[in-house]
Amino acid sequence: MTLLRSARFPAILLLVAAALGLALANSAAADTAFAIQHAHLGLPGTPFDLSVGHWISDGLLAVFFFVVAVELQFELTAGELRSARRAVQPAIAALGGVIAPIAVYVAITGPSGLTAGWPVPTATDIAFALGILAVFGRGLPPTVRVFLLALAILDDIVGILFIAVLFAHGVNLWLLALALAATVAFGVLSRMLGGPRSRLLVVLLVVLALCTWALVLASGVHATIAGVLLGLAIAQQPGVRARHLLEPWVNGIVLPLFALSAALVAIPAVGDGLSPVFWGILVALPVGKLVGIAGAGWLAQRLLGGAGQPRLAMGDLVAAGALGGVGFTVSLLLAALAFADSAVLRDEAILGVLAGSIVSLVVAAVVVSLRARHHRRAATAG
Repeated sequence: MTLLRSARFPAILLLVAAALGLALANSAAADTAFAIQHAHLGLPGTPFDLSVGHWISDGLLAVFFFVVAVELQFELTAGELRSARRAVQPAIAALGGVIAPIAVYVAITGPSGLTAGWPVPTATDIAFALGILAVFGRGLPPTVRVFLLALAILDDIVGILFIAVLFAHGVNLWLLALALAATVAFGVLSRMLGGPRSRLLVVLLVVLALCTWALVLASGVHATIAGVLLGLAIAQQPGVRARHLLEPWVNGIVLPLFALSAALVAIPAVGDGLSPVFWGILVALPVGKLVGIAGAGWLAQRLLGGAGQPRLAMGDLVAAGALGGVGFTVSLLLAALAFADSAVLRDEAILGVLAGSIVSLVVAAVVVSLRARHHRRAATAG
């Protein structure tokens, strides 16, 4: 379990799972893999008749978003983002890291009219970014990790908003209201834990969580938003405990399964060519994120001085920007949602996310290593 809570191993596991998915989709076992992914489980004729792939992306991934939302709640109330003064610099950097990739993507895809995928390159994968930092960043000042963590959390907020607002279809407001009522009840009960009836309350909390998920799914809003609602509603102390218990399962099962399923993409023959969707995401992730985060972070420090956080050198901002280009988990989900009506474009968008994230990973590993070496030398000289 300790290994699955580390910064390094989960990132490696995700990469292996994605590579396995690509390998299966382009091997003799492809038909079997796709058949399993598309096999339906559930109640026919209801919103709960989902394919295995959708049970993973709509069901299991909601647990991941719950864990993310618990961390987000902690950071907003007791962590690095607990005051506007502390959050303003990473917030501006995160904004730059959203706007610049969108601009790059739209510039590349605009002439073809395939701009629908603009949200895809806006996400940063916290697990991957922190994993790379842990492997290659020995010697970097702690402020870099703090800045990156705050940046990635704010980035997640943007991704969650995109999923909730852009990809909700035919929303049933009554069901959504019931989901919100169940969320409120969940939050109230979580604040009653600690007494003699805690076991019964835990059972009720699980039932309420499942009801909230089912209602959100049936309402037309993407089901992962249920995880976000519950993670923000839960009392802080039980939330932190739940996150600690769920983290190994999320890192060891949920995210690898999602990466494997999302990466089940047949690579097009070279002669067929790839659409601007692939190239837009491939360039927007490593280039747009790096330029946007580093540029906006530098501008924020110039305009705000040392407000809230120590100043970061430009090289450290570039390192954070390079790490921000590893989109992966949320970007894969956004790719599937943005091109849900076109299997070809969806697959190209997913390939773009994988390729762009790998490029960002390599660039980040080099930049972070160089910056870490620079700081170690400076510490030795000092």
